[in-house]
Amino acid sequence: MTMNEEVPAHDEAAGRASGPAHDHDAVAHLLRALADPNRLALVHLLAEGERRVVDLTAALGLAQSTVSAHLVMLRDVGVVAVRREGRASWYRLVRPEVAHLLADAERVVDAAAGAP
Repeated sequence: MTMNEEVPAHDEAAGRASGPAHDHDAVAHLLRALADPNRLALVHLLAEGERRVVDLTAALGLAQSTVSAHLVMLRDVGVVAVRREGRASWYRLVRPEVAHLLADAERVVDAAAGAP
């Protein structure tokens, strides 16, 4: 922030800074979708490139139905997309920002683990 930028006013009653409205419900929904170790693993795998469900199932050692359910949740929040090719379903990460979000979260965890 530069010296000329205005600091957002603080709304004491609401306990938050006033200013541009954020869709906190949508962000919370996204974070809930990511709040599962298996879904985080799926995001990491898909950050490397498009994969079939069978490949994801093998990589994670999970049942196909479990992987599919996790992928549906990630698709519902707009993180992944599916492409059908014959009988195969290919999934890809459509929001690379999510991979950056996870990398940042991992750095926070690592830093907190090293904190006194």
